[in-house]
Amino acid sequence: MTASRFDRERLRPGPGRDEILDLLEAGFEAVDPAVLVKRALSPAGSMLSVLGEKLPVGERMRSVWVFAVGKAAVPMAGAAGESLGARLAGGIAIAPRGCGGPVKGIEVLEAGHPIPDASGAAAARSLERTAIAVRENDLVLCLLSGGGSALLASPPDGVSLDDLARTTRLLLGCGAAIDEVNTVRRHLSTLQGGGLARLLRRATVRTLILSDVVGSRHESIASGPTVPDPTTFADAMGVLRAHGLLESVPPAVASHIDRGARGEVGETAKPGERIFERTRTAVLADNETFIEAVGLAAKAAGHRVVRLEAPIVGEARSVGRRLGREVVERSRRAGVRTVIVGGGETTVILRGAGRGGRNQELALAASVEIENQSGVLLASVATDGIDGPTDAAGAVADGETATLAGRGGRDPISALDENDAYPALAAAGDLLFTGPTGTNVADVFIGLVDPARRGCASTCLGRTSSS
Repeated sequence: MTASRFDRERLRPGPGRDEILDLLEAGFEAVDPAVLVKRALSPAGSMLSVLGEKLPVGERMRSVWVFAVGKAAVPMAGAAGESLGARLAGGIAIAPRGCGGPVKGIEVLEAGHPIPDASGAAAARSLERTAIAVRENDLVLCLLSGGGSALLASPPDGVSLDDLARTTRLLLGCGAAIDEVNTVRRHLSTLQGGGLARLLRRATVRTLILSDVVGSRHESIASGPTVPDPTTFADAMGVLRAHGLLESVPPAVASHIDRGARGEVGETAKPGERIFERTRTAVLADNETFIEAVGLAAKAAGHRVVRLEAPIVGEARSVGRRLGREVVERSRRAGVRTVIVGGGETTVILRGAGRGGRNQELALAASVEIENQSGVLLASVATDGIDGPTDAAGAVADGETATLAGRGGRDPISALDENDAYPALAAAGDLLFTGPTGTNVADVFIGLVDPARRGCASTCLGRTSSS
């Protein structure tokens, strides 16, 4: 199983907390990348079944290569290597720094995330060289997961790595949605937006995806190195303009995108191009997979399950307050123990210089709405185990969270204004820690409503043992 266990010793005890973590664990099991890849690949003699499609790997398919990029690159590559055995010709796996590890027959490289760095550029060059060496009719398995957009740093001529890094910082700090961020990044890359598919045009390519993007649009996951890009330079220009970044991005970036919009720079690979005739792409699991597993586990435990159908997107503080109010309202109407579950990915607008992440901001904002409420508990978690530039995966909150943060000298409202959710939640004992999980399917929100505790004073939530 993927290393996704919570450090429960660091979490303040209280009713329902272990239960919420158990439900999250069921979700992690459902998106274990190694299990998913092994399930997708079935070798038999001179044939390899990829999600039921039988491909020759003998005389007609001379070699099988593995290219893995993203936060789940190592477990995905390792599982593919184990399944292929002697059929594996070689490959490259590119993972975030600190998430590497040995994979037999595959070179593992580490790179910076979420800001692209020199190691990412070097890794991209290594992958490019290997891709060029792939022969006609070889089979390439591309295993993509979230985080690949930063890890595969391949800026075009005239745009430096520093230019790309600065642009990425600006996009991540302005509240742009991940689809918008990746629309720009695809147009600042030679390998993404179908660029890798161009290099592999003589090979047979099968791309298997672990999606961290709401809606699982193929071009957004790792910025789509092996799939068509339906967006244009004009769209990238529109993103920069919409977020007021045209004057802030480096001049080389603004110039490159402007020249592309005027047709002076070649576009990313588009739907219908011949380079995609021998490619196929499939999503192995996504946010929905995780949420469904949580719901099934909750039902098996005898709870009523309410699914939040709309994706959880938008500015984290606003979304947190809305979800906090919704959980409180449902607690007033609930007649039985109820689990509320949803997923997505919020954004953070940087206003201060504090520490935190989108899930921490969401949980802290929700804690303000549920303060002094009994029988109410909620959690927001990044499934990759890394929420923003912190070591926390997210946070859990109950009716005491905001009060305890204040007693620890961390006013929740001020903390939110300064993007400083981490120390406020630490003061309350409500941060969640997993370390890097080796998987990534965006964020998950769980609310737990227990009408049997509605009459309990708020202080009992902090004293009662978990059930």
